[in-house]
Amino acid sequence: MEREDDRIDLAIDLALADGGDASPAEESARHAESLDEEHNTLKPAFIRKVCDALDEGDRDAVYDLVEPLHPADIADLFELIDAEERPRLARAINDLMGGEVLAELNDHVRESLIEQLDPDEVAELAEQMETDDAVALIEDLDEEDKEAVLAELDPEDRAAIESALSYPEETAGRLMSRDLIAVPEHLTVGNLIDYLRENQDLATEFWEVFIVDHKHRPIGTCVLSWILRTPRDVALADVMKRDQTLIPVTMDQEEVALRFQKYALISAAVVDEDGRLVGQITVDDVVHIIQEEAGEDALLLSGAGDGDINEPLHLTVRTRLLWLLVNLPTAMLAASVVSLFDAEIARYAVLATLMGIVTGMGGNAGTQTLAVIVRAIATNQLTSSNTLRVLSREFRIAATNGVSLGTLIGIGSFFIWHSVPLALVFAAAIFINNMVAGLAGVFVPVTLDRMNIDPATSSAVFVTMCTDCMGFLSFLGLATLAGIGA
Repeated sequence: MEREDDRIDLAIDLALADGGDASPAEESARHAESLDEEHNTLKPAFIRKVCDALDEGDRDAVYDLVEPLHPADIADLFELIDAEERPRLARAINDLMGGEVLAELNDHVRESLIEQLDPDEVAELAEQMETDDAVALIEDLDEEDKEAVLAELDPEDRAAIESALSYPEETAGRLMSRDLIAVPEHLTVGNLIDYLRENQDLATEFWEVFIVDHKHRPIGTCVLSWILRTPRDVALADVMKRDQTLIPVTMDQEEVALRFQKYALISAAVVDEDGRLVGQITVDDVVHIIQEEAGEDALLLSGAGDGDINEPLHLTVRTRLLWLLVNLPTAMLAASVVSLFDAEIARYAVLATLMGIVTGMGGNAGTQTLAVIVRAIATNQLTSSNTLRVLSREFRIAATNGVSLGTLIGIGSFFIWHSVPLALVFAAAIFINNMVAGLAGVFVPVTLDRMNIDPATSSAVFVTMCTDCMGFLSFLGLATLAGIGA
């Protein structure tokens, strides 16, 4: 009983130590001053205060303003201020710049800050971080800087990080953390609780305990709620959950995220080629992946690169310019189709006005279908087993939309130009191009995926080419056959 009282006293002392500097009311006032609770962002007025203090060289004022912030909000502050002010902010709040802040920083912002630190300083920060966050910190350094930082780490941390770096990028091996709890199955619940209490070097944050066999292969898990509610004398083998989702160390991080989503996982064991437990992935890591992957495909479809406003200007220009250059031949191909009908356009100028509507409507329809199919492929909703069903569905959608738009546009054009042939040609071209857009929006990404090419990267170019060429060809070709303008 005396031992229990000592624990309670210690807990009270720690609580007072953590909260003794400011009352709850003061803490609430500080947060109200800095954070816009409705949008969960830093207030512009607060950011101006920090910048003004930096301009005046008042480091104490800067520190007092930033110190109450959560590490994630400090990271946001770095991203919201100008690039030239970031080093001054880092120096002003030096002892607040821990691993938690760096782990939350935008990649480009973090890289620019790390470049200004010595290897021993980077190593000190890396040692404060989870393995996966430390890997993210070190992996983008130049080879020389990377070796210098690794040399400054203690042997255990260095071995863990070098092991993670040996796996391909964007795989479970890079993503996993080695801070986990693993115990043999012969223990009882009481043995496990005593082990967790007596070993201070164990992971401090975890959701489940992994049960392993004599070869260190995971055979089950025990979540904390089971451990706390089960009598001490019960064997782990009798209470553990044997059915578990194992993540191969080489699995792509996007597939990892899909498994977490599908099976509602909080954490999952990562195993090597021999089935041995080498790490774990937790849901907080997967949230970042889901966020990245959700925006990545949309950006790839548009050719906008990373789409990161903190990306260096020359990298953004290079990425977007390359994409535009790739689109140039397809635009020239579409123009060559138009050139086949120069005489018809010259005789009846309204054709030049209307053909852009046909290609524009087809392009929009193709983009809609393409976005749906690329997402379906990325989330494993579209596989070889249901491709024909999805194709039939999109065919019916394209036909319905084509008939509806063609009818509406045909009637509208008749009232404007009072020409039945022109109205029929216009309506038919809209219908045909919608059909082409629907089919291309399915066939192109599915074909690229079967060829092991990321459909989000290249599909838009080919779909646009199809809708532009077929839009011009169908409209101008039908107009020629109908003798419009002759």
